[in-house]
Amino acid sequence: SMIDAGIKSGDMLIVDSSLPGKSGQIVIAVVNGELTVKFLSIRADLIYLLPANPLFSPIEVSEEADFKILGVVVHVIHTM
Repeated sequence: SMIDAGIKSGDMLIVDSSLPGKSGQIVIAVVNGELTVKFLSIRADLIYLLPANPLFSPIEVSEEADFKILGVVVHVIHTM
């Protein structure tokens, strides 16, 4: 879901778990038990996780959702 951001299947991500995550950053998040890598978008009181692939839909994080940001992606290592 992040192919247009340069993250492909099989790539390794280096994640800084000490960073809280800001709007526009790529984050590793858990939503209702599902792990995902997406752009974080925060607008007023609404949180969205946005894919970088038009074949995938954004995830709206509701107030009732079990949601946690595990960290911010700081590097991508591509496999050959």
